[in-house]
Amino acid sequence: MSGTSAPSRKGLSKIACNRLQKELAEWQVNPPSGFNHKVTDNLQRWVIEVNGVPGTLYSNETFQLQVDFPEHYPMEAPQVIFHAPAPLHPHIYSNGHICLDILYDSWSPAMTVSSICISILSMLSSSTVKQRPTDNDRYVKNCRKSPKETRWWFHDDKV
Repeated sequence: MSGTSAPSRKGLSKIACNRLQKELAEWQVNPPSGFNHKVTDNLQRWVIEVNGVPGTLYSNETFQLQVDFPEHYPMEAPQVIFHAPAPLHPHIYSNGHICLDILYDSWSPAMTVSSICISILSMLSSSTVKQRPTDNDRYVKNCRKSPKETRWWFHDDKV
């Protein structure tokens, strides 16, 4: 693999590896409704298919999340982004970055990939409008590659 490809397994601590293997085993037995983990040989990067909930703005739509796990997961939050095209949502930027506090300031090691997915699906399902954040163009132009390097301002709990 080249330097620009997915992170390798050796980048994970033993604790992170054990935790991810346990989460993956649990996922295979009881996946969260509306999600499908695309199986690869890379434990450090998961690609997850998200199906919009029937009766919501995203009904019959499918999106892909990319979840990259840091060396010290679960003590540190994973990086979670949508692959293009990202859903039109007031908290999801066109580059796939998600403004959701549990991915940053409110992260807890008790959270799992399943709980992250459920939170994202809940965020999508509760939206009343399909639109980009008002600062989308400015953010995408000026942001760094990783959303974890953004200083997020969580001020809207209505969407």
